[in-house]
Amino acid sequence: QVQLVESGGGLVQPGGSLRLSCAASGTIFSLYLVSWYRQAPGEQREPVAIITTGGVPHYADSVKGRFTISRDNAENMVYLQMNSLKPEDTAVYYCNAQHPTSGYNYWGQGTQVTVSS
Repeated sequence: QVQLVESGGGLVQPGGSLRLSCAASGTIFSLYLVSWYRQAPGEQREPVAIITTGGVPHYADSVKGRFTISRDNAENMVYLQMNSLKPEDTAVYYCNAQHPTSGYNYWGQGTQVTVSS
């Protein structure tokens, strides 16, 4: 059973930074595409960043240049470094792991990020 646990959320002022972590267990994490999604109140869940099994990142236009996704396969971890945070980045952030061939898909429980002065 694959388990994903996010951490690192919190309250930060506009312009500040946070680093989210996603810890995986129960699988060989390096075999999975890993994404960060977010969901603001009243909004649909949206993708923020994805990192391939080879470590190639892709970003939503809204976070390009501000967020950086990275992975440490030896530690079964994926990170999301968020800089220059804006109030519109406020949301619950979720980690998602998807196996590229089987399609198996797993979600973490989410971590709240609030950007406010």
